[in-house]
Amino acid sequence: MTESTGDKIRYCYEFQVQGVRRRFELQLDRQTLALEHEPIPQYPDWTALSSQQCPNCPLTPEEHPRCPIAANITGLVEFFADIVSYDEVEVRISTDERSYSKRTITSEAVSSLLGIYMVTSGCPIMDKLRPLVRFHLPVATVEETRFRAIAMYLVAQFFVHRKGGVPDWDLEKLPAIYREIGMVNRSFMERLRQTVAQDANLNAVVRLDCFASTIILTIDTDELDEMEATFLPYLTPE
Repeated sequence: MTESTGDKIRYCYEFQVQGVRRRFELQLDRQTLALEHEPIPQYPDWTALSSQQCPNCPLTPEEHPRCPIAANITGLVEFFADIVSYDEVEVRISTDERSYSKRTITSEAVSSLLGIYMVTSGCPIMDKLRPLVRFHLPVATVEETRFRAIAMYLVAQFFVHRKGGVPDWDLEKLPAIYREIGMVNRSFMERLRQTVAQDANLNAVVRLDCFASTIILTIDTDELDEMEATFLPYLTPE
């Protein structure tokens, strides 16, 4: 089991697919939740920032030759490059606190790990989701993701308020954040198309993008009202 002690948080994902077992261990700074990653001797061409660079990316190739997300997921992408998204996989996720395991399709298992990489690698757009990693829920459902994302945003607004800023209690700015994230997801799919033979990696990103779209839909169509009954103890007059 991985450890989450001192100034580090660790997650371990272990996959068994097509008779092959592979472990991916991630170490995050406990305060910043930034991924700690050792550079590799040579990066593939598809990791270059200029290769299918996201249209909303504020980084420049001069200062950042590599896409920060792509540079961190070369091993993951290579392992699943020839695997079909609906192949069965056994995944076990370990932290210091607990372990999870699930038999599922490859795209779902990969998306759970890919989601950590995408928000901890230093992408300025995806950084807005980084607080979710502190309480990561592996292979989460749409409903779980929706609740966690909105709750995280409201906690962020509490800190904005406490620092003297203007909080967005009505979630008016949240859809815009997720539209930017959706743009990154779709551009990243085009980046991956250059290097994979099968679709496990691609559909892992598709799954993440569907979750992002769900957040937008929830706010834009007042689907959030469906959650109201859960909070009746807070809404009943004393």
